[in-house]
Amino acid sequence: METTWYLYILRCGDGTLYTGITTDVEKRLEAHSSGSGAKYTRGRGPLELVYREECGGHSEALKREWAVKQLSREQKLALIAVPAAQKNL
Repeated sequence: METTWYLYILRCGDGTLYTGITTDVEKRLEAHSSGSGAKYTRGRGPLELVYREECGGHSEALKREWAVKQLSREQKLALIAVPAAQKNL
């Protein structure tokens, strides 16, 4: 059985957005918040999970992450503006 992967977007304390993938969103958010996550998020707290999307397998998650990272900031803001019931938060 294949592990489920998720795409997630964090809003950093400075207003920037960080996009990543993981199999455990809550654990990854804890890692980012404690400073052991991505270098980009260190010192940019507080961090807020603003979007989560189930992607299926690792390959699909990588493809979706790449696609989201190609979006403009305005397009990412539109993506995270989807009603909470549809975000899987």
